[in-house]
Amino acid sequence: MFSIIIPTWNNLPYLKLVVGSLMRHSRYAHQIIVHINDGADGSLEWVREQGIEHTASPANIGICHAVNLAAARASRDYVVYMNDDMYVCPGWDEALAKRIEGMPSDLFLLSGTMIEPVDTGNPCVVVHDAGRDADAFREDELLACAPRLARSDWLGATWPPTLVHRDWWHKVGGYSSELSPGMSSDNDFSMKLWDAGCRVFLGVGDSLVYHFQQKSTGKIVKNDGRKQFLNKWGMTQSTFDRYYLRRGEPANGRVELASPPAEGRLKRALLRSRLKRAFSFS
Repeated sequence: MFSIIIPTWNNLPYLKLVVGSLMRHSRYAHQIIVHINDGADGSLEWVREQGIEHTASPANIGICHAVNLAAARASRDYVVYMNDDMYVCPGWDEALAKRIEGMPSDLFLLSGTMIEPVDTGNPCVVVHDAGRDADAFREDELLACAPRLARSDWLGATWPPTLVHRDWWHKVGGYSSELSPGMSSDNDFSMKLWDAGCRVFLGVGDSLVYHFQQKSTGKIVKNDGRKQFLNKWGMTQSTFDRYYLRRGEPANGRVELASPPAEGRLKRALLRSRLKRAFSFS
């Protein structure tokens, strides 16, 4: 079914959790490809012992390079990008496969729905605290309550776990290396798909994945992704999210998004974007 790419950076306890959950809770047989950044924690030796397909780099090369290296080995029709600090719940892949059957073409992006322990106000996630790190993870509790955590589908899919056809991954060039180590690279990938004509960005409410939150990004020196996105695309991420992707809105049976007319609030938002872009260059 899927080629699942997982970049990891010295997060072995979490890597074991995500791979173990994929083995136990997937309905279908998937190709798993892990990219090992650095591997000083023994993660490279572990994937070799387990016979897990992998790529590796002697230092941390960031998300963008890591996912592209792993995706080059993808052999299935669909590529799923997943973080190493995730844990998939039973039925996660069946729900995605069901939505694929109803897609109007092969140009779409689907996301699973994250369950997160801390409420950050993100309208796309379900909040439930089953532990904030690997040692405190209450697996049995999560599995018992997961069926009750499913929600309706939502618009504006961008964040992992994301699913896209392998052909379109390569057509748009995967993740953009200029955004290394990776801040705003998810948003940029969605914009590249939009620019290629994609109008389906659907979050699947019953494809549930527990997310421990920022176990890798909290360790890096971040690039200024929002500024890079603005300079590259001529609009702010928030403008793209709100007016184009309509992120977090209930899908209510909708699949395809319409291109918004550049008038009213959007027109003013685009004008503000152009001014911010001009000032950023000056």
